[in-house]
Amino acid sequence: MQISHLGIHESVEAVFPPERLHEALSSIDPNVAVVGDDPTEIAGCDAVVTFAHCDAFLDSGLEWIHSIQAGYDRFPLSEFEDAGITLTNSTGIHGTSVGESTLGMMLSISRRLHAFSRQQIDHEWDRPAWDEPFTLQHEPLCVVGLGTLGRGIAKRADGVGMHVTGVRRSPEPVPHVREVYSNDDLHEAISEARFVALATPLTDATEKLMGEAEFAIMREDAYFVNVARGKCADEDALIAALEEGEIAGAALDVFEAEPLPENSPLWEMDGVIVTPHAAAAERDYYEHIAELVRENVQHIDADEEITNRVV
Repeated sequence: MQISHLGIHESVEAVFPPERLHEALSSIDPNVAVVGDDPTEIAGCDAVVTFAHCDAFLDSGLEWIHSIQAGYDRFPLSEFEDAGITLTNSTGIHGTSVGESTLGMMLSISRRLHAFSRQQIDHEWDRPAWDEPFTLQHEPLCVVGLGTLGRGIAKRADGVGMHVTGVRRSPEPVPHVREVYSNDDLHEAISEARFVALATPLTDATEKLMGEAEFAIMREDAYFVNVARGKCADEDALIAALEEGEIAGAALDVFEAEPLPENSPLWEMDGVIVTPHAAAAERDYYEHIAELVRENVQHIDADEEITNRVV
């Protein structure tokens, strides 16, 4: 593989201005240009950095596509393989941002900040009931998925004194996690947690991982946090659990359909925080992407294994 022309697909503007990444990558050897969906523009590139899939990628002669997200479920992997296209993703860069966002959500719930924010809109001065606010110290958190996102959450939750447990495929020790459960022990792991944070990638095994049975086994005063992918949880089952009081509330950054439809009952639920798939957003996001791309261009030039290869 030889990279002499690198394209930045305009879809990255969903996360940051393409010009920022163009500037950050201008120091590497390949010619760098911002490209759109025009097949002619794409065909002039050897590699493309993108947020979204474009059908023109498949017939363009591209050798390498880099996704600026960790998730790659939006890309047709088998078609990429057939076309001889290498796909890499951005796993490994979101631990801090998603970890802080998740901690912020839990703090908002425990300190009732989300309720106060809603009151402010209506100019309401109303203190919560004496037993509504609580502190996160000593509260049990179960992090389902202990990759980059899960470890980022665990580190920050441990820092404020939460009792952190987790679930992963193999129950080996993980820093900041007091006990690690295997996937087969998911129900046991989540049954006593005050917060259950879902941080898995979307795969066949994790689709609707959190469903009716899982919400039913959670504590009635528990909160569900999803910073994974919307389809990793059964949204209908979650809504039912919230409406029936099986769990106390939720903090959701991802949804089965995005943007979240206007008629979704999640918008109006007092115990639910809704954010627009922005847990990983940060000012320096483009710099992290540039570092990954530069690293892989160097690997390619040296005929070495590239980082974060998906196919």
